Amino acid sequence: MEHLPQIKLEVADLSCSRDDRLLFSGLNFSLSPGQVLLLEGSNGSGKTTLLRVLCGFREADDGQIFWSGQPITESTFFADTAYVGHADGTKKELTVAENLRFALALSRSGKYSIEAALEKVQLAGYDDNLVQTLSAGQKRRVSLARLLITDKILWILDEPFTSLDRQGITLIENLIYEHVKQGGMVILTSHHDLSLPQMNLQRIHLDSCH
Repeated sequence: MEHLPQIKLEVADLSCSRDDRLLFSGLNFSLSPGQVLLLEGSNGSGKTTLLRVLCGFREADDGQIFWSGQPITESTFFADTAYVGHADGTKKELTVAENLRFALALSRSGKYSIEAALEKVQLAGYDDNLVQTLSAGQKRRVSLARLLITDKILWILDEPFTSLDRQGITLIENLIYEHVKQGGMVILTSHHDLSLPQMNLQRIHLDSCH
């Protein structure tokens, strides 16, 4: 994965409301290659909303978001970003391999082949299984494999540990560690206490951003 040194995500004075209730305001942060940002806060504090704003799924009430010094709508931000939300984002009627080939057709190839990615997420041999036959944890692993086969600088992960056992949680932590060590960036929400030693980890608690 090759990154230009000037790549940086900058959020300036971001504010957002839902149903006439202020979620957060005056939010400022920046993220550079090799960094992880953990969004914390109580249920309803706006964690998922903030991720949706970053992904372009909804607009903020106020503020700006820049990627490499340009507004995200005028930059390569969306091409450089991968999002895994509460839903696993797979097509249930397709096989595991078909889902990954579909994702690959829409993105630049990453360092892992489909076969290598499935082995990495402990789904080797599941290539021809229909996604609808998989468990919730296995579907989550398919989403993780999608991250590995595409070359995305920024991973945005909403509660990525959902439906995973301890082994699966460790797997995600290792994938995050590997990604940022190679110059990637990660923004995530989690109720799980992260085990990411020696990582450049920032924390923002949205309950205090009013």
